[in-house]
Amino acid sequence: MAVSYYYARAALALALGCALAAAAAAQSQWVRAHATFYGGADASGTMGGACGYGNLFAQGYGTRTTALSTVLFANGASCGQCYKLVCDRKFERTWCKPGVSVTVTATNFCPPNWELPDGGWCNTVRAHFDMAQPAWEKIGVASRGIIPVIYKRVSCVKKGGVRFTVNGHDYFNMVLVTNVAGPGSIRAMDVRGSADWMAMARNWGANWHSLTYLNGQGLSFRVTVTDGQSIVFANVVPPSWRFGQSFASNLQFKL
Repeated sequence: MAVSYYYARAALALALGCALAAAAAAQSQWVRAHATFYGGADASGTMGGACGYGNLFAQGYGTRTTALSTVLFANGASCGQCYKLVCDRKFERTWCKPGVSVTVTATNFCPPNWELPDGGWCNTVRAHFDMAQPAWEKIGVASRGIIPVIYKRVSCVKKGGVRFTVNGHDYFNMVLVTNVAGPGSIRAMDVRGSADWMAMARNWGANWHSLTYLNGQGLSFRVTVTDGQSIVFANVVPPSWRFGQSFASNLQFKL
């Protein structure tokens, strides 16, 4: 029984490792898509968004951001991911700026527009980036409005540690996780107060919630990102915390 269990665990670990390696290899490949822009020349119209980051300038994301179409957004699981984009001059030499690229962070969702045929550029099946205008203008000529691009997932480079903002109310704790390096996106999250670890659920975007009373308790979080890395942020939130406060850690995920 013990031997069988050992080999089953070993096989599972091997399969998981192969899957992660395959996913990493797939992310390194260039893929074709299209890109538009929104939010104005100063990117003021990009604040908020479906990932829940709020003020992107205050959170450190700046103007290098993008909204993702349905297939890329994955119901919020892609929030925080970083993409490198190049305007595809094989298809559009006039409106593509040569020899440049831009790396953007996923902070929003670009929904289908069903008033247009097939739901428009951000329909449910097409990979599409609706970028902050300053980021888009790094690779395209703004008077065009839409350009063909090639893109690939890249590691997110961040300054400082992962940050946590605690919102909600009694028996409903919603934690926004920001400034995540490496893969940028979170696969699972747990919280521990004065008792044992409890699994949290994705509420929306980069917000995770737990349905328990944690007031007056120091909080630790265990965050697992989408490449399998897991970090325990022990006692990152002191017992004196209040809803609406943010707390910075000194820990960060590897690139």
